[in-house]
Amino acid sequence: MEHAPGFLKLVNEARPYVKELTVEDARNRLAQNPNIVLMDVREDTEWQKDHAAEAIHLGKGILERDLEKTVPDHNREIIMYCGGGYRSVLTAAVAQKMGYKNVYSLIGGYKGLVQSKWPMKPGS
Repeated sequence: MEHAPGFLKLVNEARPYVKELTVEDARNRLAQNPNIVLMDVREDTEWQKDHAAEAIHLGKGILERDLEKTVPDHNREIIMYCGGGYRSVLTAAVAQKMGYKNVYSLIGGYKGLVQSKWPMKPGS
């Protein structure tokens, strides 16, 4: 997918302030700590097709509204993923502005998860 220049500018401005993890890093962290939240921030239609088996869904469009209800502990580790690792940079930046301390964006997003044969399940 070809992204619009304005969108890429926003992502590139936020990226230096956001911690990013590879799929392998995420796999290792989740294996060591089952309390980490793997959060799918894609659109509802993307989530419904399929998603990482252990993920919860909080779409980018409602993240600010519902994040504190979904994950009230601002110190809890959250790994966010989107389709390719762009939108999750933006959502991680927003979560940090909301006071979350341990937020990461997954490099490669859903596409990276699929390539790594991450367990998936259909939407619910």
